[in-house]
Amino acid sequence: MEDCVVQPVILAGGSGTRLWPLSREQSPKQLINLFGDESLLESTVHRLERLFAGERQSQGAARFQRAAPIVVCGGDLQLATLERLKRCGGAPRVLVEPSPRNTAPALTLAALAAQADLPDGPDPVLIVVPADHLIADNAAFVAALAQAVLHAAQGAIVTLGVPPERPETGYGYIRIGAPVGLQGACAIDGFVEKPDRELAGRYVESGEYWWNSGIFVVRASVWLAAIARCRPLIASTCAESFARASLDSTGARQFDQAAFAACPSDSIDYAVMEQVGAEAGLPGVVVPLVAGWSDVGAWDAVWEASGKDADGNVARGRVLFEGSSDSFAHSDGRLVACVGLTGVVVVETADAVLVAAKDRVQDVRAIVSRLKAERGSEVQEHRKVQRPWGFYDSIDRGERFQVKRIVVQPGGRLSLQMHHHRAEHWVVVRGTARVTRGEETFLLSENQSTYIPLGVTHRLENPGKTPLEIIEVQSGGYLGEDDIVRFDDQYGRAPEAAREISDTSGR
Repeated sequence: MEDCVVQPVILAGGSGTRLWPLSREQSPKQLINLFGDESLLESTVHRLERLFAGERQSQGAARFQRAAPIVVCGGDLQLATLERLKRCGGAPRVLVEPSPRNTAPALTLAALAAQADLPDGPDPVLIVVPADHLIADNAAFVAALAQAVLHAAQGAIVTLGVPPERPETGYGYIRIGAPVGLQGACAIDGFVEKPDRELAGRYVESGEYWWNSGIFVVRASVWLAAIARCRPLIASTCAESFARASLDSTGARQFDQAAFAACPSDSIDYAVMEQVGAEAGLPGVVVPLVAGWSDVGAWDAVWEASGKDADGNVARGRVLFEGSSDSFAHSDGRLVACVGLTGVVVVETADAVLVAAKDRVQDVRAIVSRLKAERGSEVQEHRKVQRPWGFYDSIDRGERFQVKRIVVQPGGRLSLQMHHHRAEHWVVVRGTARVTRGEETFLLSENQSTYIPLGVTHRLENPGKTPLEIIEVQSGGYLGEDDIVRFDDQYGRAPEAAREISDTSGR
């Protein structure tokens, strides 16, 4: 095979609702540390780097020319995604979707970007992976991808299929066809939706069905031709939005909202993969992935992938088990004691507690739907909210008041802003604060305070070399985070806060 450019594409727009209350809309599962000291997004970036390591030369990886990863995310998650990517080093290219439209449009935008960045070069092979999956055996994962690239370079649409270990109703399945080449690859004979328990059992017994991992390998030109043929409206609206795209202050590519608004929402599976086959003129290949793969879709999957004690229990944080078995408990701070429980999931955060039977955790999404309908703040963000300048923690709230602990890192500065419905009192607990209040700018030291009247433009900055900590007391008739009009922001955020009352993307 001649040398080819391999372009990693990481789809980082998921919400992970079944992992509530740890996963929230503004901090979904790909951005939280479910396993170890790094997020699933960071693990995904590091895993893909191994594809280009020297030890893969015998499998053809020496012929791969690496391109910097493309990461596709939504606007609400852009800054948080960039923060995680900084920890990985390198210079990934970030594409920001104007609005969520599922994976087919996301891949189409990535394919357009990959081609545009190599206008006179080879047609890149895209390795398309979700940002929020878990792989236990990285070497086996790299070997499967190396094989998939060889097939994709010849024009096939390739996916990685996982030979099933058990009947599973939470995954889609791929029906495998005749062998293609060596090392177990097969033609794709069809995609089927998530089955019920009985049908899943028959799939496993037949040996003819593999789990659909959601990982795809395909040349950019092959994907763009396939999406134009199968979903022409997705192809045309993405192309128009891409043509009108621009780079923001962070270097991320922002697409045209007006053009993208007409784009249908569709998954890669529905849009193209269900039509793949020799008869349709879209050759498809499935490569086996035996690498301890999990989509970490719900709390039972987290339990399954975690180390357990002698009774099959998994403890995270301050947890005690007594007379319990096959259970999972997570604590963000408070002590969680589980007595006499079997097959239970308990997840404690500062503002919500989940208690569920382990075999019913798929139903957590119903709780999230109810919270959305009720505009519950617990579906959006945690009590402690990370921001590019530091974080704030809403430590108390009542009728017409709210108390926050705000920590600003050295050199950090909040946006220049004002509020229509609340006033604020600031008390410096630690460090030095530079305060802008109307036409004034002044410094505050520990134990000093100031008052920001309703409607007055203001900003908080940390000019020092140590973290700045303040206590903020808000008072007023409405205390939502969307009551922010932003005039200036060094992090490139929108001039105004989000418009919906339930949003928490301010400051």
